Amino acid sequence: MKPNVFLSRRLPPAVVERLQAASNLLLHAENRVATKAEVIAGLQGREALLCTVPDKIDAEIIASCPALKVIANFGVGYNNIDVAAATARKIPVTNTPGVLTDATADIAFGLLMATARRFGEGERMVRARKWTGWEPLQMLGTDVTGSTLGLIGFGRIGKAMAKRARAFDMNLLYWNRTRLPLAEEAELGVTYAAFDDVLARADFVSLHVAYSPETHHLIGDAALKRMKSSAFIVNTTRGSVIDEKALVRSLQAKTIAGAGLDVFEREPQMEEELYGMENVVLLPHLGSATIGTRTKMGLMAVENLLAGCAGQRPPNCVNPQVYD
Repeated sequence: MKPNVFLSRRLPPAVVERLQAASNLLLHAENRVATKAEVIAGLQGREALLCTVPDKIDAEIIASCPALKVIANFGVGYNNIDVAAATARKIPVTNTPGVLTDATADIAFGLLMATARRFGEGERMVRARKWTGWEPLQMLGTDVTGSTLGLIGFGRIGKAMAKRARAFDMNLLYWNRTRLPLAEEAELGVTYAAFDDVLARADFVSLHVAYSPETHHLIGDAALKRMKSSAFIVNTTRGSVIDEKALVRSLQAKTIAGAGLDVFEREPQMEEELYGMENVVLLPHLGSATIGTRTKMGLMAVENLLAGCAGQRPPNCVNPQVYD
C-alpha cells in the first residue's frame, strides 16, 4: 500500500517524480505558501506531510490529522514546526542536513565579498547610468585578503566557510558552544575565542548557529556594540538570530560598517530602513538555491518521509525520543 502524502509546495521535478512513484500524492499546486486552512484540508486522511521552511506547522495543524505519521521538512532548520506537539503525538519530524552545506557557504562568502567591495552599490550605479568613468577614490571598499573572520557557530557550514576564507589568507576566529579538540583546530587553521572576543576582534562576523530559544536575538544591541565600527556582519542562518531593529540602529549610527543578509526575522518582510541602505546587501533567502542542492534536499526529505510511513526511524529525525 502506498502512503498518502501531502506536499505543501512544488519542489524540483525529480523530487515530485519520486514522490508520485512512491506515494498517493496530493500537491498544493499554487506557487505560494499554503494557508493554515489549506494545510489542514490537505492533510485529511494523509499519513505524511512534506513541508517547507515558510510553512508554520503548529499544534492545531498537527492535531487536525489523526492519521499523521511523519512530518518531513524541506530544510535544515525546523523552527517552523511545533516539534513538541509532534513529539507528544509520537510523530517523527525530520530535516535535510549536510546537502546544502557548500551552497550556503558559497552564499555566505559571496555576501562577505559583496559587502566588503560594495558590489551592490556599484551595480546599481552602472544600471542607473550614473557611472562617469574610473576615479582613484571611487567606491573604495575594505580588504578581504588578510583580514580577520569571526565565525559564530562552527558546524558544517561554519567549517565550510572557514575553508573558503583560508584561500584569502584570512585569520580565523571561532566561537561555538562546544570547543573543538586542539588538534582539529590546528588542522582547520582556526583559533577559539570567547563570544565577546570574536565580535571585538573580527573584521567580518559570519553567523552559523542553529536557531533555538537560546540563539534568538543572539546579535542585539550589546553584541553589535562590541564589534568594530569598520566591521561587517553576514547572516545566512535564520533571521531571528539577529535583532533586526537593533541592526538598523547600529547601521544608522555607523557603529558597524555594513551587513550582508540572506535571511530576515519576518520573511519576506524586513525592517523598512534596510531597503534604502547602501551599506547592506540583501538577498531573498538564496542559501541553498541551486538546482542540484534543492534536488538533493528534496530527495532526502522524501526518504525521511517514506521511512516514517513504513514505521522505520527516519535517517534525519530531529526528535528521536518518539522512538524511546
